[in-house]
Amino acid sequence: MRSSSPTRRVALLGALAVFTLAGCSAPAASAPEPSVDTHGAIDGATELAEPALGLTSVDADGRVTHLDLLEETTTEIGEVRVPTAVHSDGRYLFVADDEGVSIVDSGVWTWDHVDHFHYYRAEARVLGDVDGGGTATVATSNSSTTGGTGLFFPASGEAVLLDTEALSKGEIVERFRLDRSSGAGLVVPVGSFAAVAAGDEVSLHTADGAEAGARTPCVDPAGTITTRVGAVIGCRDGALLVTVADTGPAVERIPYPEGTTAPRATVFANREGRPTVAAPAGEAGIWMLDTRERTWTLVPTAEPVVQATAVDDKDAHLLALTPDGRVLVLDGETGQLRARTEPLVGASLAAGRPVSLLADQQRAYLGGAEEGRLWELDFADGARVAREFTPATAPLFTAETGR
Repeated sequence: MRSSSPTRRVALLGALAVFTLAGCSAPAASAPEPSVDTHGAIDGATELAEPALGLTSVDADGRVTHLDLLEETTTEIGEVRVPTAVHSDGRYLFVADDEGVSIVDSGVWTWDHVDHFHYYRAEARVLGDVDGGGTATVATSNSSTTGGTGLFFPASGEAVLLDTEALSKGEIVERFRLDRSSGAGLVVPVGSFAAVAAGDEVSLHTADGAEAGARTPCVDPAGTITTRVGAVIGCRDGALLVTVADTGPAVERIPYPEGTTAPRATVFANREGRPTVAAPAGEAGIWMLDTRERTWTLVPTAEPVVQATAVDDKDAHLLALTPDGRVLVLDGETGQLRARTEPLVGASLAAGRPVSLLADQQRAYLGGAEEGRLWELDFADGARVAREFTPATAPLFTAETGR
């Protein structure tokens, strides 16, 4: 087991064959360190008038492909090890297996300036690997050019913070690697800090690994997501919300409503950056956590759900996946059913295979490994199937990128 170490740079693995995305002719170049005035731009990237939305997938053999949703063309990016889990921040895919995490840059991203956005396209490529023991949990911020990305390896108990700005230059740089006890854990980036959840407590750290405040109890940490308000860490009795102010990082506890018997939230999902997030609560319904109001709401559902994601728009759309593979469109305040699909991914769920349910402001995307298909759903129009794609290789994991 390795102890806390200084910044280490992991060399890119050999000469990578670079596949540019459809319509992209940007050169492969190292980027200068961006300043706060670059609006998320890096050298070699092209700024676009609209987001270059796509679906980036990894199949069961580790092949990585990108489907351009505007051009409806598919580009091969490269190969990684066979994945057991995939996490994405809307640009990068962090492909985990028992040996570590492979990092894929989809080459498309959105820079959020709060009141407006900037959209970019650069080269798509496999950046390299970060070694670690056991399938890592991955936590990202809402920025793909600044801050950090957290990895926690459960078998080795290693907590790693990567430099996300370095990733935007094609480099894998570890800001810290700390030893913790093996088992479940999280490394959650928050501004220029990170929270490490392991061993029934959360510690705060600067980017170089030094502790930055008192430790906070968190029994059985599981599940994390970053909203516009701050970073969420799931605990047995509720959630911790980690924010950063002028005085440094702060931790607030958001307990479950008194007397609740519903299963706890362990997997959070939402439209990226929005303050409200959703998590399945077994047969009891869906937990909604409003990070702005610091409140939990249990939304009842007429049937059990296995996945849920909050669109958090003006119409309070809430999406859920049933055990038989249907997508439900619900009222996020009452749980009232608004629409439902046919059982599109029932075979994948029955076989215990991964299913991806993703949402943006206007569409939802569904992918099933067993079905070998990707669906675009108009959730505001009766869950209508707007488009259906049949990739050349069946996607095992899919992420929406460019948002």
